[in-house]
Amino acid sequence: MSPPFCLLLKHPMALKATIYKAQIQLADMDRHVYADTAMTIARHPSEADERMMIRVLALALNWPADTSEGTLELAKDMWEPDEPALWHKNFSDEILHWVEVGQPDDKRLMKAAGRARKVSLYAFQSSTPVWWSGIANKLTRAQNLTVWQVPHEQSQALAKLATRSMQLQFTVQDGTVWVNDGEETVEIAPLKLMGPEA
Repeated sequence: MSPPFCLLLKHPMALKATIYKAQIQLADMDRHVYADTAMTIARHPSEADERMMIRVLALALNWPADTSEGTLELAKDMWEPDEPALWHKNFSDEILHWVEVGQPDDKRLMKAAGRARKVSLYAFQSSTPVWWSGIANKLTRAQNLTVWQVPHEQSQALAKLATRSMQLQFTVQDGTVWVNDGEETVEIAPLKLMGPEA
């Protein structure tokens, strides 16, 4: 006799991550941050190249100048709903920086703003302007939130650099990012939709 349907839902087939590796060289001339780091990405089965590469971009753009209190790391937002896409926690487990990607709702962003010193969001979908017009006025109390829009055609170009083993150079100057994989260069100019002045 087969178990009731409700029991089947409690034991879903285990979702297997696909492992990607990225070697990142960062030269951020705007913030005077230079780094060389390796990252391993456990990619959720439902995550597209575009979203994964936006996470890599967010890591490069927010790499801390001072790593004495730890550094930015990939979190497990697609596996664990209480985690962001990336976060920077210090050695006391305090969340210094919470980073989201995509189009989360206002409740999630306000909750993050209450948990972390700083919150950043990178939206990249073509529907971002419509989503933002419906959510912007609900976020005015989040003084520690910065929202960026990566133009959709630029995020799609970035997605084409995705391979299982990546060597990426990020160069940042005057708000523009150039991402090079040794053969192709993608230019990205994120637009700030809200946030404190630098």
